[in-house]
Amino acid sequence: MSARPGMLRRSVEGGCIIIDGKTVIYGIIGHPVRHSFSPAMHNAALREAGLNGVYVPFEPPPELLPEALAGIRALGIAGLNVTVPYKEAVMPYLDELAGDAVLYGAVNTVVNHRGRLVGHNTDGPGFIRALREDHRYNPAKGSALVFGAGGSARAVAVALARAGCPELALVNRRVERAEALARVIFEATGIKVRVFKWDSAGSDLADFARRAALLVNCTPVGMAGKADADFPLPEALPGKGQLAYDLVYNPPLTPFLNRAARSGAEIANGIGMLLHQGALSFEIWTGRAAPLEVMRRELYR
Repeated sequence: MSARPGMLRRSVEGGCIIIDGKTVIYGIIGHPVRHSFSPAMHNAALREAGLNGVYVPFEPPPELLPEALAGIRALGIAGLNVTVPYKEAVMPYLDELAGDAVLYGAVNTVVNHRGRLVGHNTDGPGFIRALREDHRYNPAKGSALVFGAGGSARAVAVALARAGCPELALVNRRVERAEALARVIFEATGIKVRVFKWDSAGSDLADFARRAALLVNCTPVGMAGKADADFPLPEALPGKGQLAYDLVYNPPLTPFLNRAARSGAEIANGIGMLLHQGALSFEIWTGRAAPLEVMRRELYR
């Protein structure tokens, strides 16, 4: 199995990809992962680029994660995406953390450089690309309110701060976790981050939400199969002139986005972030520009 993408060969019958000894293996690792849209997106990208590669899902149980990472190294799997719950858990088993992976506190992309596993994070940059390219939104133009303080919220909040967001706030049930993230962001970027409790009854959160240009849900609230818990301060949810962004993309229209749309806000779900972080991963693995429109079309299909 080659560590460098070869050119694609197709069979005479039906134009099917021939998997041979030069086929490069990519994939996604998570638990569960069968629901992921990434295989369809990346296999379409590999076909469009004419690369002899295939992208498959891997779902090792948590207790076998170390063995799974060793298997990736031993089998020569060229690259991986990493999804929940392994974005932080894989880090001790990698040989190197590249770019901002340490600052983001998570890895969502792994490259196998001849047996040396290097971790990257494309979630934060992918989110900023989605804002700029899909919504013509400049993160430096106004305040942002982020719901959550977990791994996804950290990627979003750090990326916003680094992109020049002038005023940033976090809303979370566990205030101490949000405060810890606020300290990380301040130390890395110099941006002070306000913290609000999820069930805050005060007016400060409502005031901040009303003047925020961007509101981002980084929690699983509204995700398919999850209880539709409400957001704090419904009267302060997005309205005209605001962008409401939900990282959840299944279902495509969450309760949060429904309320925002009824109030006149622009809305977006997480499919754009999925697209752009995936495109960045593709570029890291192959050294080629990602066929973005093909990937977008496959995701929406």
